Amino acid sequence: MIGSLRGTVLDRSAAGEALVEVGGVGYRVTVAPGTLAGLGDVGAPVFFWVHHHVRDDAVTLYGFTARPERDCFEALIGAHGVGPALALAILSVHTPMTLRRCLLDGDLDALTLVPGVGKKTAARLLIELKSRLDLPELDLVAFEGGADGASARSELRAALAGLGYEPDEVGAVLRRLPADGEVEPMLREALKLLAVER
Repeated sequence: MIGSLRGTVLDRSAAGEALVEVGGVGYRVTVAPGTLAGLGDVGAPVFFWVHHHVRDDAVTLYGFTARPERDCFEALIGAHGVGPALALAILSVHTPMTLRRCLLDGDLDALTLVPGVGKKTAARLLIELKSRLDLPELDLVAFEGGADGASARSELRAALAGLGYEPDEVGAVLRRLPADGEVEPMLREALKLLAVER
């Protein structure tokens, strides 16, 4: 099994695939959109932690720039009904840390920000993933400041969605805001960040 790759970027495709040359051999590696966007130009050095996925009809390499992302991906695909494509979609919206925070808070709304994840799937993922991701090691205070923080973020998420922002935009801006705070100042800051992005 291939566990990592270190080489140079030969090519990348809009379909989310990077071609990495290692010792004269080109490896096709499927990555999340954010990872693909962060790759250097052709010829740039690259290192991926790799999940080597084997099925009856295909062998696919999934690449991650950080080991926790790969570990989280493997936990996700171990859950019932979660394939590699959905696992990558989840990690495109949530970092491993924010995903753990969602699970810890039972935040269904945060999980439904992922394209293809409805309320039913989100509820099932909450149950299955809590046992797969190391939640006991997390410091609750460091994340949301308790239930009030989670509530404020839920309100903020709902407000941004109500203003017409897409789930991926909302998820990205929430990751850049403080873990806790009052809704109105956080909303103003979120709107500033979103205005710059657009």
